[in-house]
Amino acid sequence: MLYVGVDLGTSAVKLLLMDAHGKILNTVSKEYALSFPHPGWSEQKPEDWYSQVMAGLKELLADADKSQVAGISFGGQMHGLVILDDQDNVIRPAILWNDGRTQKQTDYLNNVIGKDKLSQYTANIAFAGFTAPKILWVEENEPENFKKIAKIMLPKDYIAYKLSGVHCTDVSDASGMLLFDVKNRCWSKEMLEICHVKEEQLAKIYESYEVVGTLKADVAAELGLSTDVKIVAGAGDNAAAAVGTGTVGDAMCNISLGTSGTVFISSKEFGVDKNNALHSFAHADGSYHLMGCMLSAASCNKWWMEDILKTKNFADEQKGIEKLGENHVFYLPYLMGERSPHNNPNARATFIGMTMDTTREDMTQAVLEGVAFALRDSLEVAKSLGIKLERTKICGGGAKSPLWKKMIANILGIKVDVIETEEGPGYGAAMLAAVACGEYASVEEAAAKLVKTVDTIEPDPELTAKYEKKYQQFKQIYPACKGLFDVITEE
Repeated sequence: MLYVGVDLGTSAVKLLLMDAHGKILNTVSKEYALSFPHPGWSEQKPEDWYSQVMAGLKELLADADKSQVAGISFGGQMHGLVILDDQDNVIRPAILWNDGRTQKQTDYLNNVIGKDKLSQYTANIAFAGFTAPKILWVEENEPENFKKIAKIMLPKDYIAYKLSGVHCTDVSDASGMLLFDVKNRCWSKEMLEICHVKEEQLAKIYESYEVVGTLKADVAAELGLSTDVKIVAGAGDNAAAAVGTGTVGDAMCNISLGTSGTVFISSKEFGVDKNNALHSFAHADGSYHLMGCMLSAASCNKWWMEDILKTKNFADEQKGIEKLGENHVFYLPYLMGERSPHNNPNARATFIGMTMDTTREDMTQAVLEGVAFALRDSLEVAKSLGIKLERTKICGGGAKSPLWKKMIANILGIKVDVIETEEGPGYGAAMLAAVACGEYASVEEAAAKLVKTVDTIEPDPELTAKYEKKYQQFKQIYPACKGLFDVITEE
């Protein structure tokens, strides 16, 4: 049988066709527009997602035996607010994960309702990107739209609804809404009351590997597929990527070096750190995970290369970098503020330590190291919970750089495993579809059979010691600059 994974990203939807043995038969990518109606705002039209998903499915399956397609599942950008009226029409463009308009509502939730209560109700505190503050923003700023809301959905779940007719969500994506009781895997009645939301306005909750319905007749006819094709709940992009890299079960780690960067740690046990510096979410494998999310990771390198150095030849710029662990230049990677572990939208990217003999290579090296140091910040929080990690998987565009992977292995002091299939959320989504259709007994079994490690970067003790000293210096820079960030971002 064949399985489709749909990765609904911020700039494009990537679709993947996988056979029962995990072989990728075809991939397709379709872009859509991203709009910024005001500084700091970020929106998309859900209708654009759906039209590009349908175009992508037609292209993906053009040469396939359509009778063999058994299931479709999803990985998707998290936290986005999609609101539908009582006719299931989209009321307004979706407010995305990287939208920063909700600082007032975020402060209200954290400071008036209180972080302790939020953590008690949802295992998390409020971040500007989460869904609940967006709902409060709509209520305050667009009351007419708020009154029309019949359904509140997340981006990938809107696509699942359009294909199946079922209003659904999964536990991992719902975890990022701040409306979900993560520990008990159900909606939080207290948070619904705080956000003036009725439970019937929310979707039905599924585990990521559960079937939510089948393909609607009109959609099946348009795609040339059977109405027996199962639509599977899927997962938020990071949880789906974790499945795709085999980061399931207990104390497994995956680092994603995409536009944003994440340290994702799977756990059989529910856990929350005392400062809520890491997100505590339900995982797509039926258990839990901790996640540190930095808002700018590979995007820091892209900005430095393309906007500042005016080059697209990333590899050449890294060739002259040889003195690892000896750089005197440091870089704070906070181009869009920061989420984990600082939760500070006012944080800004900063170079420090330049002298007259600082070179272009030193600056480039500092950017790569700064991202790795910031990833370690999240790892240190996990360590404080008693989690011991010896190795991590790695994925995302930045993982294509051998130098960056070497830095991460030595700055974090753990082995870095490179996997055969670099398709992250799309591959994980296809695996979830295969589990839902009975191809594999569990997500863990699918991961064990389908995910293969092809290379491991081992940390070098001497270099790790050098980087330990540098990290101790790095982690003093943010506290020293924090007050300045508040001053320079005042309007």
